[in-house]
Amino acid sequence: MDKDINRIKVVLAEKKRTNKWLAEQLGCAPTTVSKWCTNSSQPPMETYIKIAKLLNIAIEELINKEYVNSVFPEKKEELIIYKDIH
Repeated sequence: MDKDINRIKVVLAEKKRTNKWLAEQLGCAPTTVSKWCTNSSQPPMETYIKIAKLLNIAIEELINKEYVNSVFPEKKEELIIYKDIH
């Protein structure tokens, strides 16, 4: 059973952006972005950071919190990811 690890597809829709736009911005193939959007593969962490910056959002908005809670059920604290990495 595949797990929805990321929310890239959802966030792109909220921001009224397309897979093609994201692929152009990142300089990668649209098929790669499509795989991320369907959660059949995941981008590297550096790419998550780039996507968050391109969409002007905090990186944790790209991560499915239900997935995190299923991986770490004993830790119900909020997922904390630094919003500004410099």
